[in-house]
Order: sequence, then C-alpha cells, then structure tokens
Amino acid sequence: MYQRIKDLREDADLSQRQIAEKLNCSQQTYSNYETGARTIPPEFLILLARFHNTSVDYLLGLTDQKSPDAKR
Repeated sequence: MYQRIKDLREDADLSQRQIAEKLNCSQQTYSNYETGARTIPPEFLILLARFHNTSVDYLLGLTDQKSPDAKR
C-alpha cells in the first residue's frame, strides 16, 4: 500500500509537502503515512483515493485496477 501511495504522488509530480498541503496535513504526517511509520486512517485513505481518482481498494492493494470505474 505504501509504495502505491508514493508512486501515485510521484506520478503526479508532487512533493510530500505539496500533497500534504492539498490534503490538509503536515508533511511529516504524510511522510509517516507513505513510509508506513504511521497507520493511515480510513478517512485519509478516502481523501487520497479521491485526490488520485482511484479506489481505496487500489491503494490497499486489493485490486490492480487504478480506475475506480474499471470492471473487475
């Protein structure tokens, strides 16, 4: 999960600080989420999924379909 979150951020050409600002958290908190040092709360997973236009299932590694509308 953590690698996917990092990859999505990097694909969007955003720094940790930039995405943290967009999602209203500190850069350190976001960094801890991305590295797995801190558990990501469900509400933040939803924000990340919406921000990256993907599904929580994709972020959690339950599917390899990036698009939330992709057929399973």
